[in-house]
Formats: sequence, structure tokens, C-alpha cells
Amino acid sequence: MKIQGNLVDIPQRKIYPAELTVSEGKIFQIREIPAQEGLPYLMPGFIDAHVHVESSMLVPSEFARLAVVHGTVATISDPHEIANVCGMAGVEYMIENGKQVSFHFFFGAPSCVPATPFETAGGEIDAQDIENLMARPEILYLAEMMNWPGTVNRDPVVMEKIRISQKYGKPIDGHAPGLTGELAEKYVSAGPSTDHECFTYAEALGKIKLGMKISIREGSAAKNFEALIDLIDDHPGMIMFCSDDKHPDNLAISHINELAARAVAKGKDPFNVLQAACLNPIAHYSLPVGQLREGDSAEFILVKDLEKFEVLDTYINGERVAENGKTLIPSIKNEIINNFHTSPKKPEDFQIKAKGDKVRVIEALDGQLITPEIHGEIRVKNGFAESNPDQDILKITVVNRYQDAPPAVAFIKNFGLKTGAIASSVGHDSHNIIAVGVDDKSICRAVNLIIAAKGGVSAVSGEKEDILPLPVGGIMSASDGYEVAAAYTHIDRMAKEMGSTLASPFMTLSFMALLVIPDLKLSDKGLFDGKKFEFREVFLK
Repeated sequence: MKIQGNLVDIPQRKIYPAELTVSEGKIFQIREIPAQEGLPYLMPGFIDAHVHVESSMLVPSEFARLAVVHGTVATISDPHEIANVCGMAGVEYMIENGKQVSFHFFFGAPSCVPATPFETAGGEIDAQDIENLMARPEILYLAEMMNWPGTVNRDPVVMEKIRISQKYGKPIDGHAPGLTGELAEKYVSAGPSTDHECFTYAEALGKIKLGMKISIREGSAAKNFEALIDLIDDHPGMIMFCSDDKHPDNLAISHINELAARAVAKGKDPFNVLQAACLNPIAHYSLPVGQLREGDSAEFILVKDLEKFEVLDTYINGERVAENGKTLIPSIKNEIINNFHTSPKKPEDFQIKAKGDKVRVIEALDGQLITPEIHGEIRVKNGFAESNPDQDILKITVVNRYQDAPPAVAFIKNFGLKTGAIASSVGHDSHNIIAVGVDDKSICRAVNLIIAAKGGVSAVSGEKEDILPLPVGGIMSASDGYEVAAAYTHIDRMAKEMGSTLASPFMTLSFMALLVIPDLKLSDKGLFDGKKFEFREVFLK
């Protein structure tokens, strides 16, 4: 097979017309040819440097079908979402499902399952499991070390997992939101070598000076591109791009190609941008992915130009997997695994006895995972605390989905709902059911829709209700990815019609139980302070 185009040689920082000869999945020859009008650009494929495939609500084989259309050929994938639900069986599921399609899924060993001892999860990955995973050649790294307090304080369990990874010579991904100065130094010196959680330029620059690679994240909820992109021209070897969490509707539209286009539009050097988007992950993780050189595996893409990066064709292992905006990867039949054991709830389960009208409130911020603690007033009726929609202070609940237990209830601001409730069993990281609503009846109905389906996202507004079932682990669908994206777009629109002003209300909702991101979050066991790592009272004294 011979393919012609203007070859983008990123390391040599030059572009020239060339003909590629591909044989048996490898690039056999690259030959310079005379210049021609209208040739597309030939370049290495894009790599997502940190993503939880599960957050696309798609199993890996379906994720791949959508991603290749945007020129993505590989992902650095942390399977800790399914691991929190199903343990090692969940990790095995992701690996085996990903092997069934022509795409490079590079999975890591989840380092923090459960993420904290302050919530109920469905699975556990201990040090022996890490040892077993690290011994496998397809496991390339220790996935994000979210327990930064344990890392900084050299917790023995944390350090044993790091030691095992170092024994196998595999890199350790970091997760250290907001850490600077001495805390950052202690964290980095323990072993983590990347971070995707930086939300300020100064924080990221400080970590680069400590030797960390920074993955600039632009996902469906957390968006740090604007804050961090100015680092790329001064530190091109230290930057990668990632999505972290990408919902299906967004994945259907774009992936890493969008970040490359936005960076170039801001005047960033195209070669630096492509080094970050295509090559730096290969170097950092020692990936067996082609870099558009003779003898390499034939991973490359053809794009119309080096500004918008509109993808014409995507090749993986010498096979064309996407053409002119259409995926060529067929859907496959997928198995269903799950772990869902809770009974339907009653509206009174979500009542909370008032101890006054002033409460701690989780402040949801659009495009951010951090949630400051603020204080507000709620309504009190017949001795029970209720939402205060006029002040946009609504009830939030987390329901244990692994066993019957009383729901945890608190209050949250900025969801904007004027009626009804939304709920999801995608609730990082333990994936209990999480819901926000105006009244107990609606909250209960939204939660029960998910319990009946054993997983999904739901919306309830009066007599109107909708649910997108997620039967695989309660967090993914095995259905056609484009159909799931359309269904998600529909229910997302319903949430916004109910009053939500958030860009991605369900994605934001899914992070409101992520205890390792400060300040205030809610687990199935109660309101939690992510800075002090301790529970807090809902009512102010």
C-alpha cells in the first residue's frame, strides 16, 4: 500500500512531500517525492495522555469507534472507574474488550481503589493486585496516585504500590490538585512523574521545574486548556494533552484534534503542539506506537491542514480505521458485567432533620472539579430541611448502590434546577448513585429509575422522565456509541430545560462525590472536607 502526502516530521521540524510504503502493518519505506498541489498532510496520530474510557459511558471497543474519526490512535487509560465497581474483574474486562478492535488502549494499574476509606466502593485493588498487574506486559504504568496525603506522608501502603511500579521500571502517574511548594516537592520526590490536575499556570510551572510532565486537560467537566496552554512553547518536551473524562456527546464531535487546533489558533508553534499531542506520550510511557518513521508500526493520520486538523483518514497497524468522518471499526457484541445491589427508595429516605437554617454548601463550578465550601440558607418545613431554589441551593444525595443503607444528604449550589431532579450512577470514584433535585419526590423517582435499570443517568420533571441505561458496571453502555451519544444529548438537553445552567450538568454531577478533589464533596457516608480529609456537619452551629 502506498500513500502520498506532505509529511510532517515533528522531530526534524520540517514538512516535505513524501510517499509511504506500508507492508504487513509497518512503514516499509518513506520516499521524498516532487511537490504536488492538493496533497493532504501526513502526521503521527493523536494520543490522549490520560483518560478514563468509562467516562465516555462506552465500553472500550465503542470508544475506539468514535475516537479514530478524530485521528486518535491511542489512549493512556486508567481503568479505576470499573475497578471501583468490579475490582480486578473490571480491569480484566477493559483489557480484553479493548483487544477486540484495532486501537491502542494502554491501561495502567489503578493505584487507589477504593479512592479513599471514606466511601463505599464495590471493589478493591491491593498491593498484591498491583504486583500481578505490573508483571503483565500490557500494563504500562501505575495509574494516577490520587492519595496525595498518603504520598506526601509516605503511607506504607501507598509507598508499597509505588515501590512495585519502580521495581518493574514503569512510570507513575500523579494526581495532585493545587499542590505547590514543599507539598509538591514531597509528592514528586515519592515517584509520580505526571500531573493532569493543574488548574493554574503557576502551579503547573512549579511542577515542571520539579521534573513533572504536565497533561493539559480539556474534558467534559474539567477544562484547564486556557489556563495552561501558554506553557507549551517554553516547555514543549514537558507537555501532553488529555481529556481525563469525555462524555459521549463530546467524543462524537472531537477529541485531542480540537486541542491541537485551538493551540495553533492561539499562535503556538505547530511543531510544539504536535510534539505534545502525538509524540511526548510515546516517549514518556515507552509506547509501541508508530511515530511515522521507517520500520515503525503504521500509525498515522491524513489531515486537510495544520490549522483545523480536519482528519481525512486514520491508520492503525497499517489498517484504515476511519475515512472522511466515518468510523470503519465495526461494532462487536459485548458482555455485561455489573455490581448493583440496592433496593428502591422512598421519598422520606431523603428527608434531613433541620438543625437550623444555615448550612455548608458545595459550590459547583462550571468547568472545574474543585468545589469551594460556601454557606447558605435553606428552607425548613415541619422540622425538615428543604431545597431553596430561589437561592439555587438544592439537595444533593449519594445513595450506596452496593448494599442497602440510608442515603447521605447535603446541599449544593449552581446546578440551577427549577423543577425535578437529575441522577446518575456515574459518581466518581466509587460510582454510587448521586442525585440533585428540588424536592424529595423527584429525587426519589430519579434514583429509583437508576436502581431499576441497574445503572444509568436519569432526569425527572413532573410527569416527564428519561433514562439512559448503563448496564455495564452501571457506568457504561455496550450499545452503538453514536446512539449512546444521541441519547445522552437528549437527556442533557432535558436537564438544561429544567433550569441547569451548567455546560455539562451530568458530568459535573458525577464529580460531586470525588473526595480527593477539594474542598467540599459528598460520599455515601456523609459530607467530606477534601482539604482536611475528614467529615463535616451539614448544619452550621
